[in-house]
Amino acid sequence: MTPSTRQNAPRLRHGTIAALCVAMVAGMVGLAYASVPLYRMFCQATGFGGTTQRVVSASPIVIDQTVTVRFDANVAPGLPWTFTPVTAPATLKLGEVANAVYRATNTSDTTTIGTAAYNVVPDQAGVFFNKLACFCFTEQTLSAGQSVDMPVQFFVDPAMAADADGRRVGEITLSYTFFPVVAAKKGVALQGADAKGRGKGS
Repeated sequence: MTPSTRQNAPRLRHGTIAALCVAMVAGMVGLAYASVPLYRMFCQATGFGGTTQRVVSASPIVIDQTVTVRFDANVAPGLPWTFTPVTAPATLKLGEVANAVYRATNTSDTTTIGTAAYNVVPDQAGVFFNKLACFCFTEQTLSAGQSVDMPVQFFVDPAMAADADGRRVGEITLSYTFFPVVAAKKGVALQGADAKGRGKGS
């Protein structure tokens, strides 16, 4: 090894270490951004934590086994809404399509936006609880004092009757919690919603 090579060796090592550190930081940031959608995909695929499924077509079969579905509604701090289920508990056959309605009211004097998180209890029912349509798929904008009815269409997969854990489920609670959405850079859209009375409900 020549003298010049020996002098450059520490610089090369330092450069390699720095490059590795940058790569590790970049990888950690990438994983942080990817973790949320990956977690959602995992939950939707497995029903983990009572996460329900989203489907585009109804069950081709309906069986005689029944399950009672109850409805629960909550609002997180920071969102000036009242939110309640309108539909009473219903006993349904597995595979039978049903409709439920929730009602939200903006109790403030400004337009606000909410987004709903959802799950079912017990957790093992999540993978069998299928939604065909739901207000939870999009953000909801309510003008000052506005009330709106929000429908959800769903069915419970008949496959639950053959599942070791699912067959013991006699009652499912479908629960929603609305969270506030920060309306940054949406001022024009919100003013338009107020002017037009967008989405007026009951």
